[in-house]
Amino acid sequence: MKKIIDRAQTRGHANHGWLDTNHTFSFASYYNPQRMHFGVLRVLNDDKIIPTKGFDLHPHEDMEIISIPLKGRMRHGDSLNNSDVISKGQIQVMSAGTGIMHIEYNDSDKEDLSFLQIWIFPKTKGTTPRYNNYDVSNLLKKNDISLFLSPNNEAHINQDAWLSWANLDKDKTLKYNLYGKNTGVYVFVLEGELEIDGVKFSQRDGVGISETDSFEIKALENTEAIFFEVAMN
Repeated sequence: MKKIIDRAQTRGHANHGWLDTNHTFSFASYYNPQRMHFGVLRVLNDDKIIPTKGFDLHPHEDMEIISIPLKGRMRHGDSLNNSDVISKGQIQVMSAGTGIMHIEYNDSDKEDLSFLQIWIFPKTKGTTPRYNNYDVSNLLKKNDISLFLSPNNEAHINQDAWLSWANLDKDKTLKYNLYGKNTGVYVFVLEGELEIDGVKFSQRDGVGISETDSFEIKALENTEAIFFEVAMN
């Protein structure tokens, strides 16, 4: 089993006033040639936006973009005439394809918005742009590694990718069995502390795991984590 460890404090960081963001991989003004991507997982941004502020209209193309709210309400609008507000337990999935314009705003005038912004390289370029949001709350089971996005789910992207969420009680031990071939798993700890292969990972630590069919995790305290299984080539 191969492990790539990215500690929380080693991430790129920028505070723009309205946006406080941490970058696991190189993004914007943060550049680290050793931290460009994990397989086709290109961006893992941990964003916090103050009330009523957000990203103004801007373009994307040939990228799969997933937004995962952790706290607060996220307002989305795009050039396909979609307009939605989502919160924790929901996700939004956007295949930029040949090109799409969108905004992302904090819909609250009182509460901060915290969310993960995920970019994944597409399997096929030049596709028709697509957007949808999904309520995945009924899929997220306590003390389980709950799959909520995959090629065979309603929530899916234009890539071999399986996303799962774990909400674990202290001392819970589980085995993760990889779904795909030639894939790896990037584990990102949201809260708490995990042990994987004898190594401890705390809040906002990440570890990329590859060259194995399975691995075991143990929650050293009450823990939430997200698992990004993606193609490695």
